[in-house]
Amino acid sequence: MNTKFLQPFIGIIILLLTISCKVEPQPIEFGKDQCSFCVMNIVDKTHAAQYVTKKGKQFKFDAIECLVNDLSEKNEDELAIILVSDYGNPGNMIEAKTATYLISIEIKSPMGANLSALSTLEKAKELQQKHTGELYTWETLKERLSDK
Repeated sequence: MNTKFLQPFIGIIILLLTISCKVEPQPIEFGKDQCSFCVMNIVDKTHAAQYVTKKGKQFKFDAIECLVNDLSEKNEDELAIILVSDYGNPGNMIEAKTATYLISIEIKSPMGANLSALSTLEKAKELQQKHTGELYTWETLKERLSDK
């Protein structure tokens, strides 16, 4: 068999496998993408969330509480990236594990948990002073939402 004819096909296959396995988040298309948990359209830039598996599969959410509920049935060790929208900078995604969370009845979120994420503890405390509520870390937030 002549390998000269096979080399271009092998090269194309390797290229396609390399491109398709990128482990990075894709931008959320607000108004078009649907929540992977509740299937609502994602329209709110201040409460959206997403994660990417180590294999590169994308999961997008309309609210942080949908992300947390979805993750309660998954192994976080299989995930490469977990992001939440920064309430103080709508549309900007931040690392979920390092964010600080505020649950305040004065700030409505799409699924009713009144849950927002902020990039720093200082910004979260400022928002808490303005709107009241309770602050959480990633771990304490997961515990709080699993109690429901």
